[in-house]
Amino acid sequence: QVQLVESGGGLVQAGGSLRLSCAASGPILRINIMGWYRQAPGKQRELVATITRGGTTNYADSVKGRFTISRDRDNSKNTVYLQMNSLKPEDTAVYYCNADLLSSGRWLYDYWGQGTQVTVSS
Repeated sequence: QVQLVESGGGLVQAGGSLRLSCAASGPILRINIMGWYRQAPGKQRELVATITRGGTTNYADSVKGRFTISRDRDNSKNTVYLQMNSLKPEDTAVYYCNADLLSSGRWLYDYWGQGTQVTVSS
């Protein structure tokens, strides 16, 4: 069974930093793109950042220059990170890991983790 498991969320003061991790496990042959999304109370889920297998990154304008997405250098480890610096109260949300992956002979698109809470206090 494929799982995406996030960790690293928590409570931090404005201006602080957190590092989120997402580990994919199970019968995974290949992961193309991995990303982070977030959902604040009363708002729609939104893109934070994505990274392709080749290392191409994409960021939401609201996090550019503050957040950095990365993957294990060895792609077979199937882990993605989100380094979040200069956090703001508006970054408070549940952060979800997302991936497009090949498992048991079929592609699973928009596969989600269970989410991890990030709370930034002012």
